[in-house]
Amino acid sequence: MDGSLAFLVGAVVVLMAVVLVVVVRARRRAAARPTDLPPTRQLAPGHRVRIHQSEYVVSGTIRLVEGDWTWVQHLLDDASGTPHRLSVEGDGGPELEVVLWTAESGATVTPGAPTIDLGGLRFTWAETGQARYTAIGETGLPAEGTMRYHDYQSGGNARLSFEAYGEEGWRVARGDLVDPADLAIRPADDAR
Repeated sequence: MDGSLAFLVGAVVVLMAVVLVVVVRARRRAAARPTDLPPTRQLAPGHRVRIHQSEYVVSGTIRLVEGDWTWVQHLLDDASGTPHRLSVEGDGGPELEVVLWTAESGATVTPGAPTIDLGGLRFTWAETGQARYTAIGETGLPAEGTMRYHDYQSGGNARLSFEAYGEEGWRVARGDLVDPADLAIRPADDAR
């Protein structure tokens, strides 16, 4: 084999090795992306969400961790000025729970009782705990900290939540389960 042919074969082998490395790295990056997460987990500040007939803008996101359990809360703004949030628990599949919460700023109830009456419904205690959080966007919270909570349920879809971030007092919110199929999500730059 003459020198120019050996050089050409060597160059082709090196080029094939470079292409193989690029393809393997691209596949690894694609596999590492959270494409299997439900769309509600991928929401971020600036995204727009339509739930039934109402349109919201995500102003902030709070990610919470308690032991092995994680969940996300997206703070939502709409034309009403009433604070809303969308909580997402679970990783897809049948255990995914999405709840649209509306602040009950005038509520005078406090957590701890086995049942609480509010808005004509009787809520029964479901769970209590404390989680660590990280916050991004406009949340009014430090970037990280702790959150205490008490959750109640009424019937099949109604929820009542008490949350206290850091040393602040209780925030009360009334929630309803949302079928993820009833959500339409658009990125921030989608003006449609």
